[in-house]
Amino acid sequence: MDSIRPRRSALYMPASNLKAIEKARGLPTDIVILDLEDAVAPDAKAAAREAAVAAVRAGGFGRREVVIRTNGLDSPWGAEDLAAAVSAGPDAILVPKVNDAADVANYDHAISQAPQKTRLWCMIETAKAAFHLWELATCASTTRLSAWVLGVNDLAKETRAIQTASREAFLPILSLAVAAAHANGLIVLDGVHNEVDDLDALESTCRQSVELGFDGKSLIHPKHLDICNSAFSPSDAEIEWSKRIIAAFDLPENAGKGVLRIENRMVERLHLLQAERVVAIGRSLS
Repeated sequence: MDSIRPRRSALYMPASNLKAIEKARGLPTDIVILDLEDAVAPDAKAAAREAAVAAVRAGGFGRREVVIRTNGLDSPWGAEDLAAAVSAGPDAILVPKVNDAADVANYDHAISQAPQKTRLWCMIETAKAAFHLWELATCASTTRLSAWVLGVNDLAKETRAIQTASREAFLPILSLAVAAAHANGLIVLDGVHNEVDDLDALESTCRQSVELGFDGKSLIHPKHLDICNSAFSPSDAEIEWSKRIIAAFDLPENAGKGVLRIENRMVERLHLLQAERVVAIGRSLS
């Protein structure tokens, strides 16, 4: 599994927009996704590809992870996008509309010459992928795959389901995706919030994402960052409680114990792993 670090927010920035890329270097996002796919018109694909490569090579993104989202291999631009991304060596290459393990293997082969640090991230956004989640997740053990990003808009298009405020139609897929991802050590990010100006709805959706177990959320507008980051950040109380759990299990008299009573609460050793993650995330944000 990738090292523990905050991946609360992943902001899509059209790689064709040089001002947006420059702005991204100073935004409070954990991940910058330089998009060559949905956000870029066909006649701007080549220029966007060059701009993305130049941006990665120029650096200046600080602690932010930098990801290039390519077009698919089945598109006129996919092969060139992947070759360019490999040459740039971002933190990850995000590929769209992955359906099954064969697709992951094909993309993994396509980026085999990338620097070792460059991971493979996949969009989970097709109806077919919903029936191959476990198969897709287990690819993490044999490929560079390290993260999923949910594409709820594309899922809605394929399934003809309606995106309501509470997203009832998508909860089974979202929950199963989280379970399959975390069981195989993958990072998993929720899909974007479409209503740019409805920040109350964004806050509600972020809260739902946290409750479902997502590590963070992909975003389409900088004004969403503060709400998203806040939702996915551990509170001071959570960090303090986690530290108490760690301290209790560290006591010599508790060595080997599977269950402890801490402040009238029963705490299992599995909670220790969760506590260590919360403290690590909190430390990285301080």
